[in-house]
Amino acid sequence: MLKPLIYRLGSNPKLSLKRFFRGLALFVLAVIFITLGYYTHFSLQIIGVAILIPALFFAAWGYSGIFANRFSQVLKDMGLKNHDPDLWK
Repeated sequence: MLKPLIYRLGSNPKLSLKRFFRGLALFVLAVIFITLGYYTHFSLQIIGVAILIPALFFAAWGYSGIFANRFSQVLKDMGLKNHDPDLWK
């Protein structure tokens, strides 16, 4: 049940990295707007918070895809091992 989701999320690591960087860039833009709003007009802070919501979404989506790709490689490698209970071979 969880394996297909992990494999589907991690199927395209380049796209996941691109999503993560887009979210990171939007996050930086949101922080700039929030900081400018602190020193100038408060409406810039509202714009910054509005940008922050999709920024966090894209960064989390991209990072979960990157993590799923790495974790699917671990799952694939664990399945190939021989689970022989004899420890004294």
